[in-house]
Amino acid sequence: MSSLWRQYMTYNKYSQIAARALRAGLKEDARVQAEKRGFTALRFQEWENGQPGEQVWIDKPKDDGRAKPAV
Repeated sequence: MSSLWRQYMTYNKYSQIAARALRAGLKEDARVQAEKRGFTALRFQEWENGQPGEQVWIDKPKDDGRAKPAV
């Protein structure tokens, strides 16, 4: 019976839910810091013949006043 939850939820989804619940229980200043650490942005760049191509955003950061990711 211990593996029954795996039919409905992946471990990644479970860890996301647990992290969200943990952050929600933190005090305001710690919660804000934890949310900033949880922010991710993803982009890739193809290289050909030793030359970089154009950078393409997969998960572009939202401009909501938070610190921008390093370029």
